[in-house]
Order: sequence, then C-alpha cells, then structure tokens
Amino acid sequence: MPLRLLNKISRLAERLQFENKEMMEKRDYYEVLGVSKTASDDEIKKAYRKMAIKFHPDKNPGDKEAEENFKEAAEAYEVLSNAEKRRRYDQFGHAGVNGGAGAGGFSGGGMSMEDIFSRFGDIFGGQGGFGGFGGFGGFSGFGGGGGGQRTRKGSDLRVRVKLTLKEISTGVEKKIKVRKHVACKNCNGTGAEGNNYSTCTTCNGTGTVTRIQNTILGRMQTQSVCPTCGGEGKIITKKCAHCSGEGVLTEEEIITLKIPAGVMEGMQIPLRGKGNAARHGGINGDLYVVIEEEPHPELLRDENDLIYNALLTVPLVINGGTIEIPTVDGKAKVKIDPGTQPGKVLRLKGKGLPSVNNYGNGDLLVNIGVYIPENPTKDERKIFEKLQESESMKPTETAKKNFFARFKSMFE
Repeated sequence: MPLRLLNKISRLAERLQFENKEMMEKRDYYEVLGVSKTASDDEIKKAYRKMAIKFHPDKNPGDKEAEENFKEAAEAYEVLSNAEKRRRYDQFGHAGVNGGAGAGGFSGGGMSMEDIFSRFGDIFGGQGGFGGFGGFGGFSGFGGGGGGQRTRKGSDLRVRVKLTLKEISTGVEKKIKVRKHVACKNCNGTGAEGNNYSTCTTCNGTGTVTRIQNTILGRMQTQSVCPTCGGEGKIITKKCAHCSGEGVLTEEEIITLKIPAGVMEGMQIPLRGKGNAARHGGINGDLYVVIEEEPHPELLRDENDLIYNALLTVPLVINGGTIEIPTVDGKAKVKIDPGTQPGKVLRLKGKGLPSVNNYGNGDLLVNIGVYIPENPTKDERKIFEKLQESESMKPTETAKKNFFARFKSMFE
C-alpha cells in the first residue's frame, strides 16, 4: 500500500479517536439544561434562560468556570431548540450533531460571547448584558429558596454491538440483552408496600435542610440535601417485600434496536430511558449502544470510502484484462487497461458505504499493485532477459515523471 494512503488511514484513526474521546467527555445536553428528554420547546427555552442568568459573565466577572458553563448551556440550547438537530441528537447522541458543527456553524465551546448573544438575542432581550433580564433587580429571590424535593435518576449503561461492513452498508435491526435495574412491579418502584410513607421530620417534607452559621463575615446560610430522607421528603414506613424497599430489581431485558446505515466505529447511539431505573422512582437512565466494526478480510474503510488492494501479475498489467474484486454485497468486475501502472487507483463510484446523515455513498477505491515473481524458472528468466533489452520495456520520460510525482506526493 502506498505510504500516502497509510498516512491518510493513520490520520483518520487518530482523528476518530480524538473525536470519540471528545464526544465521550461531553455532558448530555438534557442534563446540562436540567430538563427531561420529553421537555417541550418552551420548557427548554425557560431552562436555558435560567442557566444563562446563573452563569452570565456580567454576574460572574473573571470566573472561567462560569464562562464555560455559560457556553455549554448555549451549545445545548442551540441543538435542543432546533427540531432537526434535536432529532439527530436523540438518535445518535453527540455524534449525530458533531458533523453538523463543522458544517453548520456551531460549537458551543468555540463560540465567542458575542456570537452567543447575537444568535440567541430573543433569550437575552436583544442585549448582551443583564439589561436584557431587567438588571439585578429582576432576580426575584435569586440565590434563596431553591431546594425542593430531589428527583432521582437511574445510572446510564453502555453496551457494545459488533457490526460487519455488510450490516453497516444497509443498516440492521439487532436484539441486545441488557442486565439492569428495573422498577419493582409490586410497589411500582416506590419501595413502599402499599404506599406506606411518613413525612420526613428532619426536613418537614421539603427534601432539604438549611443551616445558619456565624462566621467572621457574618451569618451564613447554606442549604443541602436532607441526610435522613436523601432529598425525597418522606420516609418509608413499610418496605416492599419484593425489593426490600429499594424500588428496583435486577433483571434481563431484550431490547430491539434499529441501527441506521453508515455508522462508524466508536459512534454511540443513545436509547433514552433504557438505562437503570432509579431507586424509589424517578427518571430512568439512558442506554448507550457503542458501535464496534468487525474487520473485513479484504476491504479497508476510509470514512465512507472502501479500499481494496489488488495485487496483479506482470502479464495482466502488460496485456490488460478483467479482474473480480470483493464488495460489501458480493463481487464486481473491473477492467484493467494494458500498461496499467502500479500505484494507480481505480474508482468505483457509489460502491462504498452510505453516509449516516444521508449525504450519499462513498466510493470503492481499487489500489493497483504488481507482483514481481520471487522464484521464476530458468525458462522464465531467459524470457525476461530477452525482454530486458527491448526498448518498449524501458520506462518513458513521461512514466519517470509520473513515478517521481507520485513518490513526492507521499511526503506532502
């Protein structure tokens, strides 16, 4: 394989590894805004406005962490407020909108404050500062109250699914077995037999406790989750006999998953609400299906293109002919012109893999190599000795220039 092609594949692998790591580290957009997966557009807008107020640079001058949170919230809102981007995000997670960031013009972490204020002028009232929110006086009770009963969320799960190039080329339906926490049917996930609860006496049902301390700076008030009820505001008086008061049991579930064509190694497909159930009710976690690509015995993948290395005989490249090469769904015949040179790449348009975003198919690239016999017979050697003196067997000036150009391009 030409060095240039090897370098391209190596760079591709490094880029995919970086992008997958970056997507793995990104927080869930719904979690960033503190809304459910079924939140309405109005709820998403209100949640973003609340986050923008909290982390606005005018309120947090010089605070880099607040600035990053402000940008992260803007990135989440930019995706979830757009119906098409939200649909792709719900189906493919960050990978579904990652490509769009480069082409469509958004990456929350890379936007300037001016970009955010300009793009979301309706949220800020058309202004960059707090004037759009009515000034600090507009924060009714900011920093106080809050609290409320705590909503639990189950943990997320990840499973890996191996796919062949054939399955990737067409899309496939898979059934996966997942062992996870599910809500107890006997108590409907509450953990209480017959809904036997009592109000927590520590927090009086609020789920939070407030402490006031005297410091050198004066009286300081702090609020935290109630240690007695764990933020639920109530105590189970009679535990469910089936789940011992946990509200969850461990079971296996068969989940049917439709995987679209064109997915790539490391891509994650989120299944909202298919993760672990939360103790004592609440919101289910998510299940992330991580794609693994089984190596093909003859084909290499380069994004949506496929590469086949064809090693041809000397007589074939001299005389020309037809060869049969593998494709993801069978075989294809390729014509070899007389005098085809090693390193030439033949392109079978549209015979690659489809784009996951429906941007068309890649191509199948046939990289031509020539096999030089390692142990020719005496008679064969005599034939080649005679041919060696033939003028037609010597490289032309054009061939020399083309060879040098290809060799030079490998290092560019």
